[in-house]
Amino acid sequence: MAIKRRVVEESDSEVGGSQVAKRPRVRESNNVEVNGLPVASGSHTVQDKQKPSEVIDVEEEDEDIQQMAPDADEEKRFEQEHEDAIRERVFSGQKGQGNIAEMGIIEKLEMYNFMCHKCLVFNFGPQINFIIGHNGSGKSAVLTALTIALGGKATITGRGSGLRSFIKEGEDVAEITVSIKNQGEDAYKPKIYGESILVRRQFSKTGSSSYKIMAKNEKVISTKREELSNICDHMNIQVDNPMNILTQDSARQFLSASAPGDKYKFFLKGTQLSQLSEEYSTCMENIVQTQKVLKNKSEILPDLEDALRDATQRFKEADKARQQKHKADELKKELAWAHVAAKQEEYMEKLGEVEKQKKRVKKVKSSLESAEIDQTKAEEAVAELEQENEQLGNFEHMEQRKKEVQEELKKNTKQLNAFKSEERQMNDEINEQNDYIVRLKGQMNEETEKIARFTQGKQEEALRKLEEANQSITATEAEISGMVDEQQRLMREQDGTRAKGLALEQELGGIKQQIEATTSQLNLIDQRERTKLAPFGTNLDRVLADIPQMRWHGQKPVGPLGQFVKARNPRWAPLLRARLGGAMSTFAITDPRDRAQLDALLKRHGNHKSNIVISEVDLFDYSTGEPPAEYTTVLRILDISDEYVLRILINSANIEGILVAETRADADRQLQRLGRGIAWTMDFYTVHRFPEGGGQSSLAQQLRPSDPRQQLFTSDDLAGQRQRFQEQLKDAEARHQNLSMQIAELQKTYRASGPLIGTLKTRIAEAQRRLRALQNTRDGLQEEVNQELPASMQTFQEELKAAEEKKMAVIAQFKELADKKARLDRAQHPLMEERDNLRSQINRFDQERAALKDKVEKASVQRISAQSAVAHWGKKIAEENGKLAGLQETADQLEQEFQTWTGKAEEYCEQWPEPRKVAEVQKNLESIQRALQDRERRQGASVEQMAAEVNKRQAALDAAKKDLKLMMQLNKSLRKSINVRLTRWHEFRRHIALRCKLYFGYHLSNRGYNGKVLFDHILGTLQLKVQTDDQVATQAGNREKDPNALSGGEKSFSTICLLLSLWESIGCPIRCLDEFDVFMDAVNRRISMKMMIDTANASDRKQYILITPQDMNNIHIGATVRVHRMTDPERGQNTLAFN
Repeated sequence: MAIKRRVVEESDSEVGGSQVAKRPRVRESNNVEVNGLPVASGSHTVQDKQKPSEVIDVEEEDEDIQQMAPDADEEKRFEQEHEDAIRERVFSGQKGQGNIAEMGIIEKLEMYNFMCHKCLVFNFGPQINFIIGHNGSGKSAVLTALTIALGGKATITGRGSGLRSFIKEGEDVAEITVSIKNQGEDAYKPKIYGESILVRRQFSKTGSSSYKIMAKNEKVISTKREELSNICDHMNIQVDNPMNILTQDSARQFLSASAPGDKYKFFLKGTQLSQLSEEYSTCMENIVQTQKVLKNKSEILPDLEDALRDATQRFKEADKARQQKHKADELKKELAWAHVAAKQEEYMEKLGEVEKQKKRVKKVKSSLESAEIDQTKAEEAVAELEQENEQLGNFEHMEQRKKEVQEELKKNTKQLNAFKSEERQMNDEINEQNDYIVRLKGQMNEETEKIARFTQGKQEEALRKLEEANQSITATEAEISGMVDEQQRLMREQDGTRAKGLALEQELGGIKQQIEATTSQLNLIDQRERTKLAPFGTNLDRVLADIPQMRWHGQKPVGPLGQFVKARNPRWAPLLRARLGGAMSTFAITDPRDRAQLDALLKRHGNHKSNIVISEVDLFDYSTGEPPAEYTTVLRILDISDEYVLRILINSANIEGILVAETRADADRQLQRLGRGIAWTMDFYTVHRFPEGGGQSSLAQQLRPSDPRQQLFTSDDLAGQRQRFQEQLKDAEARHQNLSMQIAELQKTYRASGPLIGTLKTRIAEAQRRLRALQNTRDGLQEEVNQELPASMQTFQEELKAAEEKKMAVIAQFKELADKKARLDRAQHPLMEERDNLRSQINRFDQERAALKDKVEKASVQRISAQSAVAHWGKKIAEENGKLAGLQETADQLEQEFQTWTGKAEEYCEQWPEPRKVAEVQKNLESIQRALQDRERRQGASVEQMAAEVNKRQAALDAAKKDLKLMMQLNKSLRKSINVRLTRWHEFRRHIALRCKLYFGYHLSNRGYNGKVLFDHILGTLQLKVQTDDQVATQAGNREKDPNALSGGEKSFSTICLLLSLWESIGCPIRCLDEFDVFMDAVNRRISMKMMIDTANASDRKQYILITPQDMNNIHIGATVRVHRMTDPERGQNTLAFN
């Protein structure tokens, strides 16, 4: 054994780190019959059957492996016995023609950007292929491409260290495609690949590499390296075997400088004997190691036997507890029927629950019917209120009359201003007549002085009286004119004071309302500082604190809704307060039964007008009710943080569909464009547009300034709001004080002007009576004087009389104008009263409309509540029916279980009469079981467990003995098999060596040489002994010649003979040799070529690819030979890109 190990170790050291070639398949043509028995590399398994024995002796199996060291005498004896048979077979085979291989040979080779070739394609012959060409033409690239394409490493080619070194200079990617013949009975997956297998390998400068394994039609079958390995194994293609593909460097080294030891290693590696040796050595080591493991395992058998004896003894002791277990079995029978009785009781209870549930379903159904009646009543009430609202009509005619009255008042005011202008004109005309009268009187005085000398006596007295009368009339008229002017002035001042006072009182009323609203807002801010819920009601923080402490039929109430609603833009806040302010203090419940309790809670804390909505939690999709995105709706200006609250507002106020706009006109235009709908405006109008055409608008009621809802939709900056309202309050109070003082002063002035105007009226009337008396006296005196005066004087008197009459006419017109003005003033008062009355009527109409709207809203809330109640009870009855179905199903299941348990109990034992309660029986059973467990605890296991332990120990012992016997038999069989294989290995090596000797002598004889191959399997050497034809005369005593003494051509020829001899011993269908004739002369080359061609022709199913730089002119080429001539290298190319 030691000698054998030494040989294997030497073989291992020689192959080093090179890739080990796969073991070739043995060809039928290479099997040789020795004494009628075939010698092949197949394995033989020897199985020895032994009778089982109770005692296993492992030491008997520890035998040494047969010594397989080579023996020179045995080698000679083998040659003597088999040389004639092998020689006859060798020489008889050389005379025939070999068959063409059906698979495993190369049909075509394509190279792109590979080494020095841009594009090169070879179509190989099935037997002999010569590739010739000058140096540098890229012949060796063919073998390199074959090696790389079929999975060989770049290092074994001797042409580069990596794939990137094979890419043509200046290119980035190279590609090699090999077509392998795949025909015959042994073809590889012929249904998939067909008659040829294409292997394409592509690699790039970046280091990437890929395979494509394709069928003949170039359909990709696989891209995995494993598939290529499987193909090469099946076809026995060995690209890493140095004897199959000899590269230029390997061939040169083998032909010229190989030592005997190297040749022997080359022989072992090429024939794969070294790989078999390594594998057998590994198997032997594993067998020895297994023997040691089995020996260690055999030592645990006594321990298993001791464990079995201990378990058996414990089981016998525990068997005494079986008597006590009988009582436990009886209790188990009673317990089974006790469970049946309990199940029957449970079934009867469940039947009672089913009856109760049926009554509850009936009650819920009654509630549903009542809710449906309430819903019908609520819908009727809403319809009646809507009809009443339609019957209420509108107040547009009052608005029209109000406009007409205002227009008339405006017209009268304009006419009063015209009267005032006429008064000024009349005053100017009266003053003008007074001046004219004064001039006439002066002229008359002058005329009187002229005629004084004629009428000194009689006329003097008349003229004096007439003068006195005229003076009195003038004085009285001046007095009346002054008093009238004073009266007009006082009346104008009184009217101005009254109008100013009314305006100030109206302004003062607005300021009072502002002060009240501002004070109210400040109070609300104080409340909001204490609680943010102040705008929604009174003490709502206490309400929200009490809600979780109370029991509710449905979910806990949600509210007030306003705490979840914010305005996105503050400019919409006034509209939202007026429209949605009432809904912000609403609470929502899901069960109608909670309404009374919640209402009482709200009233207890001072909230008597809070709305309560009944609505199930239904987060429906409301997008279908929304208008297109370009329209602004109430929902789109709100920020609602709770989805439940959002759905409530959608159901109650339709906020998803109502538009908002600045003015009524804007709203109407949007609705006309939309086609229908409702819109709210910032000037508090509700605009309707009906689908069938037409529409209407109504004015909504606004909130009082002191309304707490004015705090809704405001910012949370309470300090800023407080400061702003305080400033407004301070300013309003200052203006209120100032206006109050002004009004008091105006009232004082107005009251003081009344007596003055009355006194003036009396004095004017008295002066007018005196004036009429003076005018009558003056007229009499004038007639008297006229009788005595000359004509000129009479003319002056007539002109004076006409001037005075004209003056009196103007005064009369002035009086008439004053009367018209007074009548117009009197006419203004009814118009103003009518205007005020219209205003009050419109306000009352608005209040009635608002009250009716509140009723409609409340009725709508009640309708929604009724609808929610119907939905609630509908859902409730479905739930109760579901519960009833579930209870009924449970009862049916319990009945089924009761019957099943009864059946199982009857199968287990007979019916137990009047079993006790389950707990009592279970208690007794557990007491006995605890006693059994105490015994088991003392013994370490139960009776069953101990019985199982005995069986387990017995099975473990039997299994260990059985496994040990089987492993011992297997290991012994493996030893015998390895011995047989080692024997066959030595026979195979002797057979290959003998064939090599005979073939070597045969090939030398073609040149006329004699020689032999000397194998020393002990020292691991292979030597050639050759005697040329010229040595017979010069070295008659020593016919054998050392190869070192041969010439270069003789040495190359001898080595070629050796290579051809070794090729006869391998099964790979491809033989490749590069520059085999590099050292040969013409004669040796010609003979070598002929010999190689003859050998190739005689070889069965082999393909030869031979590369030579020489031409083939002197060589006879037959039909089986195909010559491929390479083109000459390009000029200027000094170096091939091999790096």
